[in-house]
Parts: sequence; C-alpha cells; structure tokens
Amino acid sequence: MSVNDPAHHDNFAWNRQVYHRLKLALSLGLRRQLFLAVCDDLQLRNQVAARLHSTLAYPVGQVLYQPQDGQEISSTPAYPRLVTLRLNLNEPNPVAQINQWLANYPPPIVGATKDNPGRSLPIPTFQIVGVEQLTKQPVAVQRLFLHSLRLCEEAFSSQESSGFLESTVLLWISRPWLSAIQQSAPQFWRWRTGIFTFAGEPTPAKRNVNYPERVSNSRNLDFGNLEGTSVNESTIEAPSKTPPPAENGTVPVETPAKRLSSVLEIPPPPPGFTKQEAQLPESLVKSSETTSPSPSLSALSHISQELTELVLATISAKIAQEEDENWQPQQILLVIEELHVKQAAKEDLAAAYHQLGNLYRLRIEQGHSTLENLMVAILAYQEAIAYDEQSPQLPDILNDLGTLYWMLYRTPPNVEAGQNYIEQGIEFYHLALKMISPQTHPETYARVQNNLGTAFGDLARFSNPAENWQQAVSAYTEALAHRTVEMDTLKYAACQNNLGTAYWHLGQYNQPVVHLKKAIAAYNQALAHYNADQEPLKYGMIQNNIGTAYWNLAQYEQPADNLQQAIDVYCEALKYRTAANVPSACAATQNNLATAYWHLANLPQTTKERKQKLLKLSIIAYEEAIALAHSLNGIPLSFDLLAAHNNLGLAHYQLVTDSSFNGDKPTRSHHLEIALDHHLQALNGLSKQPEAYQNTFAYIVKTIRAFHNELGIQGQNLALSKVPGQLLPEILAKL
Repeated sequence: MSVNDPAHHDNFAWNRQVYHRLKLALSLGLRRQLFLAVCDDLQLRNQVAARLHSTLAYPVGQVLYQPQDGQEISSTPAYPRLVTLRLNLNEPNPVAQINQWLANYPPPIVGATKDNPGRSLPIPTFQIVGVEQLTKQPVAVQRLFLHSLRLCEEAFSSQESSGFLESTVLLWISRPWLSAIQQSAPQFWRWRTGIFTFAGEPTPAKRNVNYPERVSNSRNLDFGNLEGTSVNESTIEAPSKTPPPAENGTVPVETPAKRLSSVLEIPPPPPGFTKQEAQLPESLVKSSETTSPSPSLSALSHISQELTELVLATISAKIAQEEDENWQPQQILLVIEELHVKQAAKEDLAAAYHQLGNLYRLRIEQGHSTLENLMVAILAYQEAIAYDEQSPQLPDILNDLGTLYWMLYRTPPNVEAGQNYIEQGIEFYHLALKMISPQTHPETYARVQNNLGTAFGDLARFSNPAENWQQAVSAYTEALAHRTVEMDTLKYAACQNNLGTAYWHLGQYNQPVVHLKKAIAAYNQALAHYNADQEPLKYGMIQNNIGTAYWNLAQYEQPADNLQQAIDVYCEALKYRTAANVPSACAATQNNLATAYWHLANLPQTTKERKQKLLKLSIIAYEEAIALAHSLNGIPLSFDLLAAHNNLGLAHYQLVTDSSFNGDKPTRSHHLEIALDHHLQALNGLSKQPEAYQNTFAYIVKTIRAFHNELGIQGQNLALSKVPGQLLPEILAKL
C-alpha cells in the first residue's frame, strides 16, 4: 500500500476518515498485520492513540483475569484487547518489548471447568508510540532501532510460535522515520500490511511527554460513528496509453476510456434461507423457547463486543423497516448468548453464527451494503468457522468472506486504502480452493476462481500490475475450464468478458499484440452468448470493449484495418448505448469513435479526400460526446472531457489547414473560431495540470497563427479579440 501525502484543505474530514479506517483495521483481529500510522503532529497523535486505547483496550462487559490455583492475582483487572507501549529508548526493540509484555501477562484461560480445559483469550493488538523521540538520541541508538526492525524478517519467516506474530502491531512514526524505515529496513517495509497517514503540522520534539497526553478543545478529529454508504457496482477502468505522435507533430488525442462490469459472484442462500424469510434452525429456536427470559443486548458477555455494537448500530439505524417482520438479528444474538451460557456443542454455536452472517449477507444482497452490515457478516462468519472447521458449507463461507472483504475495499472511505482488504479477500478465496476440487464442486470452484480473478484485477491498482493481471488471467481461465455454457450461459459470458478485460490490461504491460488479440477473442466469446434484444446494455458494453481493443491493436500492427474494425464495432455499440438509455456510456463511445476516426484520418496512407471525410466524422462524434457530457450535470464520466474539447479543436484546425480543404473564407473562419473556442474551454479547466496547460496553450497560439495565414491580419485580430485579456501578453510574445 502506498503512502498518501494529504495536502487537504479539510484536515478534519481527512483525519476522521483515516481514523475510522485504522480503527476498523485494528478491530478485525487478524494475525500478522503490521500497520504504520504516520503523524507529524504529536498532539493529534496522542489524541488518536489515546482514543484507540480507550475504545479498543477494554470492552464493555470485561472478562476478568481470573487467577489459577496457586497463582497470585494479577495487577491487571481485565485482559486488554489493545496494549499501548512506549518505545524503550535504552533498548529500542519493539518486538522484544511485545514478547516481554506477553511473558509477563500471558493470555488467561477462561471458561475452564473440571471437564473443560477452557480457552485462551486472544493475544492483544499492540500500538507502539515514542519512535519520534529517537531523533534526540545518539546515532548508535537510532541504528539499533532500525537493526531490530531488520531482524523482524527472521520472525516473519520462522515457523516457530511467537507472540509477536500472533498479534496485530501498530507502529506510530513521523514522516522522516517513515523514509528511514523504507530505506534502511526494507524487509520490515515489505511485510507491512497498511499505512495510515494523518494530516497535521510537524511538532518539534522539545521535551519528553508522558503518554497519553489528552488534549481538549481539539477539532483535528471527530470520533463519531462513521456513516456507511452503499457500494457501487464493481467496475474496472482501463489505464490511459499515449498513442504515437500525430503526423503534424501536435500532441495526439487521448486514449478512449472504458468501463467494464466485473461483478463478484456469491453462491445462492442455503436451504431454509430465502428472500422472504430469515429463520433460525429449528433446533436453535426450540432451545431459545425453553430458556428463561433473555437479557438485553447491552448485557451480553459471551459475544465479542465489536459484534454486539455493530448489530446494535444496524438495528438503531432501522435499515430494514420496509420488511421488518423477519429482520431480527437481536433474536439470533440472544440465542447465541444462551448457547454460550449452556456450553452448547460447537456445531450449534457455529450454526447460529452462520445464520447471523447469512441474515446480513441477505441484507447486503438487497442493496444495504453499509460498512456496519459488511462487518457484522464478516465477524459472524469468522466465528462460525472458529467453532466448526469441518462444516460442509465451509468452502462457501470462505468464498463469502473473500467477497465481503472485497466489498469492504469497495465501500467508501476504504477505496484508496484498501489493499489489505483485497489481499485478505484473496487469502480467503485461496483457502476455499484448497478445500474443494473442480471434480467434486465444479460450480463452487468456478465461482471462486472468477471472484479471485476480479480481486487480483483490483489489487493491480495498488502494486505489481503486470503480475496481478497475469494472476487474474489465470484465475478466469481456470474458471472457464470448469464453467460451461450449459451450466449457466450468462455467467459463462460474464466470465469471458472478465477474461477479455484482464487480457486487455495485461497487454498494456507486455506482449501487447498477443494479449490484445486474446482480449478480442474473449470478448467475442462473451458477445456470442448475449442476446442484443434481452441484454442491450451489456451487449453494447462488450461491443465498446472490442472496439477499444482494436483501437489499441492498431498502434502495433495493420493500423488502417484495425482502426476501421474499431470504428465498425463502436458504431454497432451505439445502436444499444443510446443517449436516451445510457447517456454517459453513449458519450464515452462517441468519444472513442471520434478518436478512431481522428487516428484513421492521420495515417500516412489515408488519401486527402478521405482524410477530409474522416475529420468531419470525427468532429460530429466529438460534438455529440461533449454535448452529452455537459448535459449530465456532474455525473462522473469515463473519459477526459477537457481532452475531448482539445481534440475537437484539433480536428477543426486540421480540417482547415489541410491543402485539400476548398472552403471559402467565412467557412475557414467558422472552423478556426470553433477550434479556438474549444481550446480556450480546455485551457480554463487545466490550471492545476501544468503540462496539459502548456500543450493547450501551444494549440491556441498555433490556431491564432492559422487565422493570420488563412485570413490575414483581420483574421488574427478577430482571434485575439476572443482571447481573455490576461492571456494576451504571453500570446503576443509567442506570435
């Protein structure tokens, strides 16, 4: 995961989002998680660390550290879930400090009876503060700290049990120490799980302060509940690829953008769990009916506090009032509590937790994919696995966990800091695949492989894109080897589309001709199984994808033939991606079509007469794309609108300056005025993009020169009258 460098005007909102992501990551309780929290503002650091400690260290309804026979009573009244340690500056070795703490306070055994050995409480999460104080220490001490981090590689690589490895570790550092660790402890850096960067002014380290320092009246951070938002349909956007320079030496048009559907699949709900009802297994219901009155949810002591709090949050939010009769997560929680009290069989506990996860999975399927709902489903499924690792439904649960973590990454504000969630999802998919074979579970196997491919495609956004897209290709190919058209035609077609997308991306990094041709073949396979009348939008989307692949292929071989293929396919796509049905998609395809016309017009072998026709067709398509884009009122676009303005200007300019153009002076002036107007519109939006701004400024100067060449001094004066006054001195100097 890369480090964010926040230059935010609203540090308050940024820090609030980072805090919630960090708290969520720590709440998962996963092993071998190594987080770095970067904060130069010590006041803010102390506030966040103290809040994390107070929120996560001791849950409501503490489990007391009960002494064993013959042992002294621990001075710690309850065993913490999070421990805060200040780095020992005399021996700055965080791993040694963690292991020493665990040796002094080993996890207690709870629930032990004469017949039951009980279970050990989880090893806590550790947050380490005080690294910034090393700056005032001798160089030898600083080197000792970095050396201790380098030795962590041995701990991570060892198979021997280590308390350090069983925990999540959060190391608080400043930006200078972040750079020092990256350069001087690369092994430790490689093992990091995530980086959380807080915005704030650096604080000079003038004195040692006793941690934690509680600061009042600080509005750097808001610790209120994070409001969840619905996750959008998964899409993959192609990276831009700069085309070869145009014949006339100008900067070429932008690559057409595309958006591809790649939705993860989840298995159907288990028997007895339908869209109409979410009922507990009969054995658990009977157990609940024969017990004494149930306690309130706030008094539950055997269920993890995170899970209880999250369920309470979803209930108080009244997410499901429309169909509330069967929306009773509190009933399942109370049954789980009773099962714990009665020390019921592990299989019964697993079934109850599984049912709670299923209930929330149903809510997520129905569109309520809030952060809280996702977390309840994840925690419930993880508890189900912990109590019954032999369940026949385990592969499907692991697949669901992989998908839920993927959705967690897709849920704001996790999108830009979600590499660890994607990687966790991939780990669950791999675990599921280890438990099944394509011969015994062909449908589940294909489903998990398809999902694995999608997760690797998203992981490519963060690191090793070529490697991860190759992994995606392998996963989709494996899914298709065991998913036939007869099994499920639409899923087969969707997987072929996903494979085409993966090949397209892979072609941006190596063997472009080979991979782009494979992308086209996969897209055509998908297209063959979609009915244009029944699935017009998907049919049009895949046609657009094929056109983009041909456009890319034209950069490497047979440019005229491949560009003409792209044009034909884009025109076919526009029969289904209409302005009335999907205006944003229609605008994107029109932009792509215009780009293909423009490139075909500028090929050396294109005749002058045909070049004129192609430029006119390019102008018509760009005008349609831009008009649609401006009518959408802020709806996100999948192509660069400012680039489209520049491209339209270039097309008008080329049309007039070409020697075969035979229009009169008013017609020439008309085209040049339109070119200048579109370049000025583009320039107005490029103030924060210096390189693009300078390129567009060069277009404006060239267009004004064309006014003079084509229409004389009167034409130049006309052009200058249309230019904003603040630009005139610089333009006149260029002329």
